Amino acid sequence: RFRVRAGARGAGGSGNGGHGVVCRVSKRPDFASSGQWEVVTESQGKQEAAVFDAVLVCSGHHTDAHLPLGSFPGLEKFEGCYLHSRDYKSPQPFMEKQVVVVGVGNSGIDIAVELSHAAKQVFLSTRHGSWVLHRVAESGYPFDFCYISRFMQLLQNLLPLSIISFFLERKLNARFDHTLYGLKPKHRVLHQHLTINDDLPNRIISGRVRVKPNIQEFMETSAIFEDGTREDVDAVVFATGYSFSFPFLEGFKVVENQIPLYKFMFPPDLEKPTLAFIGFVQPLGAIMPISELQCRWATRVFKGLQGLPPPTDMLAEITQTKQRMAERYVKSQRHTIQVDYIPYMDELACQLGVKPNLLTLFLTDPKLAMEVAFGPCTPYQYRLRGPGAWPGAREAILTQQQRVVRALQPQASGHPACSSAVPHILTVLFSIGMIAATLIYVSLSP
Repeated sequence: RFRVRAGARGAGGSGNGGHGVVCRVSKRPDFASSGQWEVVTESQGKQEAAVFDAVLVCSGHHTDAHLPLGSFPGLEKFEGCYLHSRDYKSPQPFMEKQVVVVGVGNSGIDIAVELSHAAKQVFLSTRHGSWVLHRVAESGYPFDFCYISRFMQLLQNLLPLSIISFFLERKLNARFDHTLYGLKPKHRVLHQHLTINDDLPNRIISGRVRVKPNIQEFMETSAIFEDGTREDVDAVVFATGYSFSFPFLEGFKVVENQIPLYKFMFPPDLEKPTLAFIGFVQPLGAIMPISELQCRWATRVFKGLQGLPPPTDMLAEITQTKQRMAERYVKSQRHTIQVDYIPYMDELACQLGVKPNLLTLFLTDPKLAMEVAFGPCTPYQYRLRGPGAWPGAREAILTQQQRVVRALQPQASGHPACSSAVPHILTVLFSIGMIAATLIYVSLSP
């Protein structure tokens, strides 16, 4: 079968080996029976149409820059330059200038940190603040390697979100006090998509980045902030996020940065399930393992090896998912495609029949079971069984910490790396004790 990976604004490619821009993807007249799509691409000024049995839309959700210029009075008279973070390429044009970065998402903080090495002064403007997670955890291991595990996810499922937030906020404040640094938001840490940066506190404490509230008004050569302070400004970088759209895809309309998709992949109202969206999620974790699982499921659906639920059931689940997101997250256009990493991966794995069976593993392979349960949840776990199983998955899981250590050490160490399950168990047992003590204290308090 042919495949097409469709992308907007020159990022597309056709499944027949071409490299043209995707102009239009539309149903064939006989779609109800064939499920086929007509894809029009353009290359060197010439358009070409081709028919495909299925389409994967992989253009992502960072397609259109969200630039709310109307929210900043006086910007029209500002004599300096301004741009969206999407157009930021290098700090060189801002050398020795006073720059305001608007927004404390991942792009905003990364740009502010980089600019602070070249600009005269960087002001980081935030409306609500943000919790900032660090990549480097205890002993120098990656944060997700230490904390994105099935056991940690089990604790999160069993305990109230407020208690999980309390412990995570304490951990983040132990690195730097978010109130002291002017970044603490009113919402809890798990009510937003986390911002990740290790360098920001160093740049703030050295004075190279100054945190400011929201901009109240622009003047010709300055900005007035909501706390009444006024700063001379040469340039503004708006790190105000993105909206998404699919102008090449006929019949699909995005409303308020939302589009109804079953499992964030399949439109529920197609006569034939031959269209799927890949990577159209925002997880706290790597997106590539998720995209790989999505592709594995989508191709099996395309081939007819698996079916989808009735449209009414899919619509009901879409509504429930939307409601859960609205209840948990701060209202924002960036919080319409949020997923939790392990639960969502497991949902996809259940559809494929590749979710690891911990009970069976503990009975048949305890060593592997310990690593799967307490170690980092890496994609190898979804290659242990079912379609696409890989004979090397077990060995890859058992040696994943050794590979992390080897990458950090230029020369072979004389001390072999220990199994990652052991420190995890100690950490988990301590965490359970602290949580139990907290619950007892709360229950006994008058």
